Amino acid sequence: MDFDFTEDHDMIRSSIRSVLEKEYPYAKVREMEKDPKGYDPGLWRQMAELGWLGINLPEEYGGAGAGFLDLMIVFEEMGRRLLSGPFFSTVVLASLPLIRYGSPEQKKEFLPPIASGDRIWTLAFAEASSGHHLSGMELHAQQQGSAYRLSGTKIFVPYAHVADHLLVVSRTEAHHENGFTVFIVDGKLPGITTEIIPTAAYDKQCEVSFDQVSVPEDLILGGLGKGGEIVRFVFQHGAALKSAEMLGGVLEVLEMTTAYTKERVQFGRPIGSFQAIQHRLADLLIEAEGLRYMLYQACWAISNGSASDLVISAAKAKANEVYQRVCIDCMKIYGAVGFTKELDLGLYHLRSKASEQTLGDTPFHRELIATELEHYEAPAYTLRK
Repeated sequence: MDFDFTEDHDMIRSSIRSVLEKEYPYAKVREMEKDPKGYDPGLWRQMAELGWLGINLPEEYGGAGAGFLDLMIVFEEMGRRLLSGPFFSTVVLASLPLIRYGSPEQKKEFLPPIASGDRIWTLAFAEASSGHHLSGMELHAQQQGSAYRLSGTKIFVPYAHVADHLLVVSRTEAHHENGFTVFIVDGKLPGITTEIIPTAAYDKQCEVSFDQVSVPEDLILGGLGKGGEIVRFVFQHGAALKSAEMLGGVLEVLEMTTAYTKERVQFGRPIGSFQAIQHRLADLLIEAEGLRYMLYQACWAISNGSASDLVISAAKAKANEVYQRVCIDCMKIYGAVGFTKELDLGLYHLRSKASEQTLGDTPFHRELIATELEHYEAPAYTLRK
């Protein structure tokens, strides 16, 4: 495997970083915390014009046809700037499964408006009774003629309050491992009610209730009973890209804290000259580089069509722990001011907790790793002479 980036990769990284540094300062992050929508429509339109919203879409649907590694770089840079909004829910949770499982008619209808920024999407999966697992899901769809009626409640649906469409995972057959189906649902249909759930990170998670919501059978994604397969696909790709976003936050926190230790003077010298501070930063750098390697390995495998549940779950579990540890230890380096909300570092700490719960917390992914290890065979390496 080759972890070197191409010139195109470097251009993508440089372009996104320069735009976000200019258009999305920390003042904007704080502004979006109080904004009812939770995102900047002007910046959303700008991202569409720059091709970010369609970066992974095929060219025939108005996209750039970029690969998964390009998408990884995008999220790493967005994680550095704490970009809020429905980009992740639209581009990852919705467009990726639409590309993979959508019918030609569905792709033609739904993908171009995503690329142009005219439609916002999200995924409705988690429930109070099931968490990240399908087995406890209670929202069900009952067939009536050529349509299905959805009833039940989803929680922690990102940006559902502004979403034009939702991918809704529903139970379509009781007590059967293939009894789950994904429906494409218009977010404005009668019978849908949405309420924002207050969170510490102000990340616009919603509770969405469905009361006999009628969905035509031609809006089933991937076919009846394909829900489990689609959910696994979303969790694989989404967990990897969320980890990329978290890595971006880790690297930015380390850089800002390292710069601070060179400027903050105590006892007549910068605190970065003290061995205790140096060793703590060295430990955090080792953690960050370990996360970077695991993440790049996971994304490289996905981009080559050999996605590994074990490697992806290991990267997400690592990201969950490293992001929080880096934030907390760096806050300690800042001293008392590090624990105040006025410090930019505090914004990352709140986001680290929210990111941990997205697409699986650490115990969830450790459980997946344990399952995968039952069938794991270590690769054989040959040393070159």
